[in-house]
Amino acid sequence: MTDYRWAGAESGPVLVVGNSLGADARMWREQLPALGEKLRLLLIDHPGHGGAETAKGVDTIGELGQRALRLLDEAGVERAHYLGLSLGGMVGLWLAANAPERIDRLAVCCTTAYFGTPESWRDRAAAVRANGTASIAEAVVDRWVTADYRDRTWLVDMMSAADSEGYAACCEALATLDLRAALPSITAPTLVLAGDADRATPVEHGQAIADAVPGARLRIVPGAHLAPLESPDAVTPLLVEHFTSVRRQVLGDAHVDRAQAATTPFTADFQDFIARYAWGDIWTRPGLDRRTRSAITLAMLATLQHEDELAMHVRAALRNGMTVEEIKEVLLQVAVYAGVPTANRAFRIADQVLSTLDTP
Repeated sequence: MTDYRWAGAESGPVLVVGNSLGADARMWREQLPALGEKLRLLLIDHPGHGGAETAKGVDTIGELGQRALRLLDEAGVERAHYLGLSLGGMVGLWLAANAPERIDRLAVCCTTAYFGTPESWRDRAAAVRANGTASIAEAVVDRWVTADYRDRTWLVDMMSAADSEGYAACCEALATLDLRAALPSITAPTLVLAGDADRATPVEHGQAIADAVPGARLRIVPGAHLAPLESPDAVTPLLVEHFTSVRRQVLGDAHVDRAQAATTPFTADFQDFIARYAWGDIWTRPGLDRRTRSAITLAMLATLQHEDELAMHVRAALRNGMTVEEIKEVLLQVAVYAGVPTANRAFRIADQVLSTLDTP
């Protein structure tokens, strides 16, 4: 038995995938092929779920989060993206808040930071301890998916196979769940997906997470409860872009969202050109790392006196790992080879940007 397994690309950034209560990675079966084209997928099962052993004393979200960190260590992963559904999303929120150095980008689906109904979860834990998970599987699956979803047999079988004690311990974790105070400390770029037919974690729960996590984006999926399973055509492109878009990773979600919102029929082809050639072809080439590409870009933009683009790429350079000292050195190089007046303008713009940011 193993608590995790690898899938997807043989190399590239790692995406940790966490599942909902009573489920394994098949809940992401519609998304894994597309995500796995560019990402190494580390599929983590909850205790007693899928191929994972039941672990004693793992019955709080914090303990599930600590277990996930141990699995990352065991897999040799220092830093990764994280994608979580329901309970898996709660673990992701805990990780992003308590181990920010380990989480790059975060997406949580159909989840919450707080239920406020401890007795219902403790009653469910008692029921499965007494009668097994199969005794409640059909009722739970009825709440998992909407009436239009017909392929239920495999869902019932999957949940029935979950170990009763492992499932019950996860219920205990949900009974004490309260991550609300931790959300404002999350720094990972975060995407929140909510299904507007979700009865367990309604849209209001996703909205509360998006409101509390700085810079988080909320996307509502119409007509779905478990959105990744029921609405893959809507969910898969959002997740692929969030985790693989170099443009978002370099320039930030806010900038890309503004650019997309401002796109008109007249500018759409140009935006597509930028996305495909600049960010899809050039910035993703393996010959230079992103820090080096940022340094080159800063020097060229300063020399050509493209002030708005320079300000944007000063922020991008910091996001790509350049230090303030390194940015200064690049602009000093510009002064020597492109002229003092040119560098003077560049220093002024960079200083204005840096003075508004919380940089070391």
